[in-house]
Amino acid sequence: MSQTSGNFVEIKNLSKHFNLGDNKFLHAVDKVTLSIANGETLGLVGESGCGKSTLGRLLVRMYEQTSGELYINGQKVPEKLNQAQRIKFAREVQMVFQDPFASLNPRMTVGDIVAEGPDIHGLWKASERTERIHFWLRRVGLRSEHASRFPHEFSGGQKQRIGIARALAIEPKFIVCDEPISALDVSIQAQVVNLLEDLQNEFKLTYLFIAHGLHMVRHISDRMAVMYLGQLVELGPSKDVFESPLHPYSEALIASNPYPDPEKERQRSHKLLVGEITSPVNPKPGCRFASRCPIAEDRCRKETPQLREIVAGRQVACHLR
Repeated sequence: MSQTSGNFVEIKNLSKHFNLGDNKFLHAVDKVTLSIANGETLGLVGESGCGKSTLGRLLVRMYEQTSGELYINGQKVPEKLNQAQRIKFAREVQMVFQDPFASLNPRMTVGDIVAEGPDIHGLWKASERTERIHFWLRRVGLRSEHASRFPHEFSGGQKQRIGIARALAIEPKFIVCDEPISALDVSIQAQVVNLLEDLQNEFKLTYLFIAHGLHMVRHISDRMAVMYLGQLVELGPSKDVFESPLHPYSEALIASNPYPDPEKERQRSHKLLVGEITSPVNPKPGCRFASRCPIAEDRCRKETPQLREIVAGRQVACHLR
């Protein structure tokens, strides 16, 4: 079954529930529906533990979904991939991981790390392997002579560039960037984000950009999705969501994000959320943010709000908006 829209990624009611035993299930991702257009960057934000990385790993099939459907480049991805399907899938979808220190094999040279994917897929002739390795290293801001070195000889920012080169070497069309800058120094973060933007423009890439830093997400993303305890609560153009959030959780999340300007940060007021966080284990019906929401009503505690479009391009899961 295929899709005919201009979206490179489409997910419908995608869920991942982890079995904790004793008939308890952690609803890490719960009935998420969204799409990412060809060439678009969708930013995914939310607190730690909200399910952002789990959703990213579902999209690259590091996890198998509990339920729901995933379409990549118009084709439905089977729930279970055989070896041939997995190899074909990896040609189109790759991931840049959060921790550049842990994501690179310390026993492999940088050249072998970059060439591992093309070697597996048989993309490069033996006569061109070295040239192609050097091309990708230079393209991410490293030097050809780095190919013979090992990961421990590089800084965090350089390691992340190696990870980006590895992901791009098989020339995929969709990249899941799982907090690719959170482990880096602030001075390096902008460089990596600018590199990702340049690569996207050059190679016509589609991104899911997962991050904590909302200012950076606003900078790189076309649209922003806000996630809370496994569910999407808001989706819309990044500028609109950032400047005029619709969901009470989005408002609180953006208000808690520090300003890049220290003087402005000192002058603004902060509102802290109160109330207990709803457990994502066997959750009951109702809005999962209701226990912390300053405007919640009885209906919010009994009926689960659905993500719906309230103005063109803006979706929110809230009974009161």
